[in-house]
Amino acid sequence: MLPKKRTRRAFVQTSAVLTAVGVLHANGSSPLANERFPKFRVGIIGRTGKGDYGHGVDVAFTKLPNVEIVALADENESGRLAAANRTNPKTTYADYREMLSQEKLDVVAICPRWIDQHHEMILAAADAGCHVYMEKPFCPTLADCDSAIQALEKKNLKLGIAHISQYSPVLHMAKSLIEAGEIGDLLELRARGKEDRRGGGEDLWVLGSHVFGMMRSFAGGDASSCSAVVTQEGQSLSKKHVAQGAEGIGLLAGDHVQARYAFANGVYGHFASRKNMAGNPTRFAIQVFGSKGMLELESGYLAQGQILRDSSWSPGRSNKSWEAFSSAGIGKPEPRKDGSYQGGHIAAITDLFDCIQNDRKPICSATDCRSIIEMIAAVFESHRLGAPVELPLKNRGNPLSLL
Repeated sequence: MLPKKRTRRAFVQTSAVLTAVGVLHANGSSPLANERFPKFRVGIIGRTGKGDYGHGVDVAFTKLPNVEIVALADENESGRLAAANRTNPKTTYADYREMLSQEKLDVVAICPRWIDQHHEMILAAADAGCHVYMEKPFCPTLADCDSAIQALEKKNLKLGIAHISQYSPVLHMAKSLIEAGEIGDLLELRARGKEDRRGGGEDLWVLGSHVFGMMRSFAGGDASSCSAVVTQEGQSLSKKHVAQGAEGIGLLAGDHVQARYAFANGVYGHFASRKNMAGNPTRFAIQVFGSKGMLELESGYLAQGQILRDSSWSPGRSNKSWEAFSSAGIGKPEPRKDGSYQGGHIAAITDLFDCIQNDRKPICSATDCRSIIEMIAAVFESHRLGAPVELPLKNRGNPLSLL
């Protein structure tokens, strides 16, 4: 079962929120296909060639009837024109700071998937009094996360992020199956990245962030410690391996990551990624092991899950077999029609709008985002110190800078 005190309460609250904002509705229509939200004045920030517009974050806002796209900013002229053709803003700017100073906006969409400017963009949006929806990951360092959260909280501003798996009705169903005791008491969680050419440190950052969000959802909260080892070409990671990473990540190293996290009630989570070891089909998923069985869920907004109600965790040694489950339950076909990345964005943006109106915490809030970054940073800090580290981390910078 899920940890009782904290997770049961969180599960019920999340269920109520998902239902309230329409995420659990199975008719396949837009959750915002109604008039209960006012018009939100939105400004879009993109960086063509440097993270672009993420996974279609800009286009997602065009699908919502309660949105007025007031302005768009992109330093790249041709990229700005192309994005304007997609989103039809009233005005465009080369500098997002000018956009924020000139336009009266309710929400800013920080679209680039490169994260080197995320912190600066969040601070600028907060200074202008704007709520934020953004591409993941959050910020490159915990110090950046801390100051971004401080700036948002100072003005009671909300932040939503494109960790679309957190809004998945299939994830909600998986949690409800665990809550109902279908796999018994929760024992451990295992997750891997895509393990393609980015395997190791880059995979940890770019794709590990998705499964860490899911891991926290299943475990019921933050990890309390991390123990990790990182290697590169078979050598223990050292200063000579550190270089600037892709996608604005900052200092990065390692092509093989092995990490273990401690959660409440004796539950442990494991993450691993090794370069060029990708499975086909992918192993980019999370497995949840319980005393009476296990379940597996891929990352994604509407990815199909499967459950094995077998305490041996081995169909080959029992007469049990894997059973597929959808947002409707075990053995039921998926009734929803919004199973795209855009569907995930729409669910997350809908939640953000509801948070703004009702002054509540988003399903995946800025503090949740920081906890995910903390799990990433803890891998390198544990390796640097050669020992387990407690979370929250004392070191709020990039641990690789101290190797």
